[in-house]
Amino acid sequence: MHFSFRGRDSEGSLQEGFLEAMSQDAAANELMQRGITPLAISEQAKRESLGSRLEHLPLFRKPVSLDELIVFCRQMHALTRAGIPIIRVLRGLADTARSPVMTETLDDLAARLEAGNGLAVAMQSHKKVFSDLFIAMVHVGENTGELDAAFKQLSHILELERDTKRRVKQALRYPTFVLFAVLGALLVVNFLVIPKFASVFDKLGADLPFLTQVLVATSDFLIAFWPAMLVLTLGGWFGFKAWTRTEQGQTTFDRYKLRLPIIGTLLEQITLSRFSRNFANTLAAGMPITTALTVTADATDNAWISSHIRGMRTGIERGDSLLRTARHSEMFTPLILQMIAVGEETGSVDDMLVNVADFYDEEVDYSLKRLADAIEPILIVVMGILVLVLALGVFLPIWDLGAAALGRS
Repeated sequence: MHFSFRGRDSEGSLQEGFLEAMSQDAAANELMQRGITPLAISEQAKRESLGSRLEHLPLFRKPVSLDELIVFCRQMHALTRAGIPIIRVLRGLADTARSPVMTETLDDLAARLEAGNGLAVAMQSHKKVFSDLFIAMVHVGENTGELDAAFKQLSHILELERDTKRRVKQALRYPTFVLFAVLGALLVVNFLVIPKFASVFDKLGADLPFLTQVLVATSDFLIAFWPAMLVLTLGGWFGFKAWTRTEQGQTTFDRYKLRLPIIGTLLEQITLSRFSRNFANTLAAGMPITTALTVTADATDNAWISSHIRGMRTGIERGDSLLRTARHSEMFTPLILQMIAVGEETGSVDDMLVNVADFYDEEVDYSLKRLADAIEPILIVVMGILVLVLALGVFLPIWDLGAAALGRS
């Protein structure tokens, strides 16, 4: 806490200033230790920086990260296992949370619990923080009396998701850097280099080759219409984002995203691995198979695959087996279907689904290692073509002028 004070020192001189202390009494003790007799101590409102003020605005508020959720799950597992009341746990974690969003969320959860709601019901009011899978696992943990085990399982699920995202970002870092470098080089060439050469060619009155004419025309177009192109690009981007927010648009985009060369297969493997592991965890927690499929479908970040999972749930509701619905979905390889069949026959579907998830994780590891090797040659070829086109477009007129000058001499 921040306090302003007025007091007198040992010589009777008036002293004024500010200090930080845990309470007003602690501030008085601090002044006495300094040799100042306090006359007045008043609490001061803490001055917030511009960044702190912006964090209170919805537009600038940072969402709760995976790391925060993982730490929260670990803390909840340890504290609930120790028998500490949940309301007290939530109040304590709210005081130590790193983000304002998490602090407000935990305080609201504690208030809802004090009003008589269950933890899973309270979490449903914070869908931006807690996913449907998260809420479902907590609900099962509450009903079975194993809430600490549910949070331990959730921390493991979130850790796997975080590790996968980190590996994907690491694999795409080099290609992304190269693409931005190429884009920056093209902008510099079109806005600065080609106009200089074009003015020189105009002064010399040279007949420009077709390739050079294309480069000059492209540069002139970009220089003349770059504001309109920028507006169209931003408009197209926001229009695309609005389209993908619709159910049909999101499903269509996710469908074609899986057909992308090189990266499409990787995205499918990551999504199926996450589905298999989440499905196994929900079944192991005691959820009915139809409820587990519903929860995992909502937790899947690909709308196209999510629609197939809901189709599996519909098939099971009609009386079909898990194997038949999985085969009808056409999402799984024959090896995976064989593993599911063994799981149904032995009554250990959840264990076999964990093996399926492990299989997909191995495929993801291999694909990630191969991703950079597959993209690098393509980037080299593209960069080579761009450099060749720019070099020929700039130097061909110079060669023609040199040849003409030699012919006249």
